[in-house]
Amino acid sequence: MKTNKFYHLLGLFLCTLATQAQFILEETVQKLKSPDGAYEFTFYQKKNHSNDKQMYYTLSYKGKSVVLESELGVLIENQTFESALAIPNDSCKVWGENLNFIDAKRNTTNESWRPVYGENSTIRNNYNEMTISFRKGETVKQVSTDGYDKNKSYFMNVIVRSYNEGVAVRYHFPEPTNGLFLHIIGEQTQFTMPEGTLAYYEPWAQGPISLLPLKDWKGQSERPLTMKLTNGLTVAIAEAQMTDYARMKFSLNAVKPNTLQATLYGSVDVIPAYFTPWRVIMAADKGTDLILNKDIILNLNPENQLKDVSWIKPGKVIRVAKLTQADAKKCVDFATERGLQYIHLDAGWYGPEMKMSSDATKVSETKDINIAELSAYAASKGIGLWVYVNQRALIQQLDSILPLYKKWGIKGIKFGFVQVGNQRWSTWLHEAVKKCAEYNLMVDIHDEYRPTGFSRTYPNLMTQEGIRGNEEMPDADHNAILPFTRFLAGAADYTIAYYNNRIQNTHAHQLALSVVYYSPIQFLYWYDQPSAYQGEPEIEFFDKVKTVWDETKVLNGEVGEYATVARRSGADWFVGAITNKQARKVSIPTAFLVKGKKYIVKSFQDNNAIQTRTKVAVSEQKIKGGQVLTFDLKASGGIALIISEVPKN
Repeated sequence: MKTNKFYHLLGLFLCTLATQAQFILEETVQKLKSPDGAYEFTFYQKKNHSNDKQMYYTLSYKGKSVVLESELGVLIENQTFESALAIPNDSCKVWGENLNFIDAKRNTTNESWRPVYGENSTIRNNYNEMTISFRKGETVKQVSTDGYDKNKSYFMNVIVRSYNEGVAVRYHFPEPTNGLFLHIIGEQTQFTMPEGTLAYYEPWAQGPISLLPLKDWKGQSERPLTMKLTNGLTVAIAEAQMTDYARMKFSLNAVKPNTLQATLYGSVDVIPAYFTPWRVIMAADKGTDLILNKDIILNLNPENQLKDVSWIKPGKVIRVAKLTQADAKKCVDFATERGLQYIHLDAGWYGPEMKMSSDATKVSETKDINIAELSAYAASKGIGLWVYVNQRALIQQLDSILPLYKKWGIKGIKFGFVQVGNQRWSTWLHEAVKKCAEYNLMVDIHDEYRPTGFSRTYPNLMTQEGIRGNEEMPDADHNAILPFTRFLAGAADYTIAYYNNRIQNTHAHQLALSVVYYSPIQFLYWYDQPSAYQGEPEIEFFDKVKTVWDETKVLNGEVGEYATVARRSGADWFVGAITNKQARKVSIPTAFLVKGKKYIVKSFQDNNAIQTRTKVAVSEQKIKGGQVLTFDLKASGGIALIISEVPKN
């Protein structure tokens, strides 16, 4: 409440200023375009009648407005630190006032890199960058070499990167000479959108999604936040490289219409030099282009820090639904038969997960499980073992369980019910992932955590939840929104289910999700046991589908309506198409194939005439590359395809 009151008072104050005479300081105007010239970011300061200066920016894409005049800045309360170091207190009402422009420097990067795994085997990293430097307070008069000085001075840079895929902004605080810390209580960062903008509002990471105007929200919205603009653009705002800061969400500014306020979970204390996370803005003529451009999130993170990645092995997983040794071995056998790579022991194997007293270094006395024996049995069949550990155990036992789990032969840990949002838990969580890497353990983070690209830097972070998936059994309308919203942030563990009777969509829809939704550790059969399989022929698709890809194409789609994605592994292409609760005809162009070359298309499609309980038909046809395929999808339905070259005689 204190933070909301502060923002309200701040908004009233700034709104009052807006009604008074303001003018742009021409010497501060700085423009930055993307390499292809489509984006233009304009930065400037304005001065009001009281000679107070404030930072602003605008953003356009192909000449269309994306973000109208919006504030930039960081909110800092540093009086206590200043007093402690005998430095005169800052007298500004808003810390970002009266920053003195120093200069602006530019550089360009154009390179490519190969991820350890991903949706494409190669990622291009091409951007223009601008660093705008400011000084706050008095000019430095002396620099102490053996302690700290008492200069009332700060330095801050605004860093802007413009890619063909989007634009990103963050703040940098160089190392000071006066020894000051920074107590950050929020950001002024705003996104003023054109009138009539509609947003896919999501109140929490596993929450429902509603298309709403930028007014009368009941709370804050998650990131990424995807929006439809009246000028035809689809825009998403996201966060990148958030590892030791406080999570951002979006609030509506109290006094400025159509304006999203970057709102932090809580205050942040840092020691400069320090970079804040990136605020990312992506715009596209078509919503499908946002999906193609989401590698910008990875590009905004540091490169891989692990020298040896041979132990990082993506794959498909079945959960052990009944926590007994016999059932776990049945899952191992099923995984072997069905082309899966892992089994997973979920919550409860070491005791009640919500009790601090539960010991994750040993199996609960109530469970008939021998992990060392199970791990060895699985390994003998080429299957790895994952285990679930609640944060209550992780926070107490991380340093002891990691060497033990490595000794047991465990391949990965699913972190459960992690606290997210504030600086402490953000820092703890990412440090825990680093520690897991020291013991060759992969990680899947469940519940409210949403990725910001850390998997590039520590690729043992394979996937994460932060999604309304099959634990909540969402409908097809929700599923058709996710590729354009949550999946822009990175991989998501949707926990695909198949046989469970609570599924809200068709079985072909569930098959197609394994292609449309990306996760290098892909859980299948979430609520199913091996005995659920009764020879259904379409399970061949789950047997053969991959979890990482050499190439990805987004063929068509509309936010909340449908999506068609094609992914290549080696010489084979896998295609998935899903629709919302409306039946529709989908066209699947095969321009990604060699034109005129012969291919076999195996399709897995809903068909009520099929005499199986799942009602999925499997058929084959021969086509030539470049041909357009058309299919009728049932309401809440889908189709999955495997496209292979016709073997040479």
